[in-house]
Amino acid sequence: MTRPIIDFHCDALSKLQLDPKLDFSKDRRLDVNLRRLKEGGVKLQTFAIFLSQRLGPPKMEHILEQIDVYQERVQPMGVLPVQSVEDLDALERGEVIGGLLSLEGADGLEGNLHYVRVCYEKGVRFLGLTWNYANWAADGVMEPRNGGFTPAGLKLVNLCHELGIILDVSHLSVKGFWELQELAESAGKPFIASHSNAYQVCPHARNLRDDQIQAIIKLGGLIGVTTVPWFVKEGRSASSKDLLPHIERICSLGGSSNLMFGSDFDGIESHLTDFRHSGHYAVWQETLLKYYPEELVRGWLYDNAAAFLRAWLPSHK
Repeated sequence: MTRPIIDFHCDALSKLQLDPKLDFSKDRRLDVNLRRLKEGGVKLQTFAIFLSQRLGPPKMEHILEQIDVYQERVQPMGVLPVQSVEDLDALERGEVIGGLLSLEGADGLEGNLHYVRVCYEKGVRFLGLTWNYANWAADGVMEPRNGGFTPAGLKLVNLCHELGIILDVSHLSVKGFWELQELAESAGKPFIASHSNAYQVCPHARNLRDDQIQAIIKLGGLIGVTTVPWFVKEGRSASSKDLLPHIERICSLGGSSNLMFGSDFDGIESHLTDFRHSGHYAVWQETLLKYYPEELVRGWLYDNAAAFLRAWLPSHK
């Protein structure tokens, strides 16, 4: 039996932006394409807007170009844009695949809060505050000084809370994480880590410490276990079964209802040996069912993320 899946992070739009010849419907150079989404049973895919360094200094025009790519080369293939609870309802009633938009790194917003509103109006519902390094808003997790938010970044957080843009901490510095935790708690807003694993299992800087996982759980946020090999296991090779200790760790901390998946497909050049593109989600489902009960697996694959979206996407009612 095929179970629906939500994947909370991929970088296919960046590849499509850089190469106009790529065909989203079936091009095998894309880890995430329409054919593979169907093969894997992915019902809803979050498409990150990530600005490649090949574009030069990040600008708002690059963000808008990538949104155009989504609207002109992805949606027409039969991908339903999901921007509201009503869109989610329509997705669940139909046989189509849905798409969410996120922005990975605030760099291209150029410090202009008006651009944040423009992105929201164009369907962006999630914002990863940084990539790995510092920008005008905050420090990324690989920034050596491990700073937090700038004054402009604090204004960005407040605006996102006001608009209903959910913040994503997957690349945020540790200091920034805890500053955001305080702001989010005061505002009564959750945040997510769209593609991060457990640091106690694999001590990579991009993974979450136990106290960070617990903080996300307490706020009612989500943690997307990711397939990035070097976030999964130390060493040169990893398989999908190496994801299981990360799932165990998050669940042991009380996060079974906060767990989802965020593959980071198309954002990585090497893959897990048996989980290399979105079509492999079908096999991954069966692996999970060998170790865990149906209810838990359905939650991780779809229900947890869907419940979060139903609670936090805007509604027109």
